[in-house]
Amino acid sequence: MKGTKKGIGLKFALNGLKSAFLYERNFRYHILAMAIVIIVSFILQLNQIEWLFIIFSIFLVLVTELINSNMERLIDYIKPEYHPEAKVIKDIAAGIVLLAAILAVTVGIIIFVPKIFF
Repeated sequence: MKGTKKGIGLKFALNGLKSAFLYERNFRYHILAMAIVIIVSFILQLNQIEWLFIIFSIFLVLVTELINSNMERLIDYIKPEYHPEAKVIKDIAAGIVLLAAILAVTVGIIIFVPKIFF
């Protein structure tokens, strides 16, 4: 694509993350949880493999939350009035985040519980 500026995609991506943080309450909750998990991970001195699982889990939850938020906004834009199919789409998107969060909690339990209690 001739005449396009390099790096403009990064600017849009950062604006998207900023918008998600400002307007999506659940995304802020996930960011707070991420900060707590990272602090605890440093305190407990995780090894490289443990860090890999923690970072992967954190970003999986954040990515799925962004997809969920995006789906909800898109559905609201396309179909602002209530529609049963729109509800199903939103519920499925929320279910995706729930599965990612369950995975993240499971990884956290497997890694943190032995370090804290044993």
